[in-house]
Amino acid sequence: METSRKHTRSTGLTRRAMMQGTAGAAAILATPAIWSPARAQGVTCRIATSEAVGSPISETFEAWAATLREQSDGAIDAQHFPASQLGSYSDLIEGNRLGTIEITTGGPDTEEAIAPEIAATGGAPGFIYRDEAHVDAVLQGPIGAGVSEIAREKTGVEFVAFGEVGFRHLLTKEPVTNLEELAGTKIRVPELRVWIDFWQLLGANPTPLPYAEQYNSLSTGVIEGLEADFFSILGFNWYEQAPHLTLTNHWFLPKAVRVNAAWLDGLSPELQDLVRSTAVEAFAEQRQTNRAGMAQALDDLVAAGVTVHELSAEEKARWVETASPLFEQFGSASTETADMIAATRAL
Repeated sequence: METSRKHTRSTGLTRRAMMQGTAGAAAILATPAIWSPARAQGVTCRIATSEAVGSPISETFEAWAATLREQSDGAIDAQHFPASQLGSYSDLIEGNRLGTIEITTGGPDTEEAIAPEIAATGGAPGFIYRDEAHVDAVLQGPIGAGVSEIAREKTGVEFVAFGEVGFRHLLTKEPVTNLEELAGTKIRVPELRVWIDFWQLLGANPTPLPYAEQYNSLSTGVIEGLEADFFSILGFNWYEQAPHLTLTNHWFLPKAVRVNAAWLDGLSPELQDLVRSTAVEAFAEQRQTNRAGMAQALDDLVAAGVTVHELSAEEKARWVETASPLFEQFGSASTETADMIAATRAL
């Protein structure tokens, strides 16, 4: 099934979508400060991400930064830098581990090399999540708590909460409605082995590139497509260069709110509690806002001139079956990884 409505659009996200993204998160700003010593110079807290300006997750980070400043009475000087202002996605993740970036966000799949068992809850190895309820059962329960403990031990980063950008889909210059049309297509992927392996199994030509280079790479033909969530496709205007969207739901990308553990441990117990509790509250609201805004985001893409393609049930089953060997392949990294994949799929 395809839809095609075309008319002029000049911005990535509508004001309506941006307001939806701030509504819930901003509500926590009304909470009175729970940390009120004499005001002192704030502890530096750089919240830096590669997320699109105006997306629900960026708006939540903006509101959360304000909450940290206000409820700590200035003891935490939280500043928000979205859209790769302080570096590429890889730079931010590495800086977060080292402590030069106090807070960032990224999928647990980012830890593929260091802790592959964590990556198994970050959408890897593809088609592992059935729906949003399945995601919640994994990440908002004992498995999610265990993932944060493993991350702290192996990477020096604590996952204090989980936001999300939702299911990812395929955006291409030419229509893709089956595996035959996908064959050989140059798809941008993160610089992670599991993503490369996934698209190779499906017959595409995965091309690892930094997140911030996708628009230019589409315009110059370095890549012929990419995979992303609706909000990012809108926010970064990628649809201007690739007008075909195939609804694949191949990868759900949770966004761990990643706090450098050494920085967090250096705060007073009260401020540590503030960071953790306000993150949980803000990003619970963000997940609801993100899900509520999906239909509008897709409508906005169609209004921008994007043609939407849906895989038939039989074709979707082909994609899932073709990619299924990656479960065993990825699980072979360690017993813990295989166990995590099994536990995630079983819920």
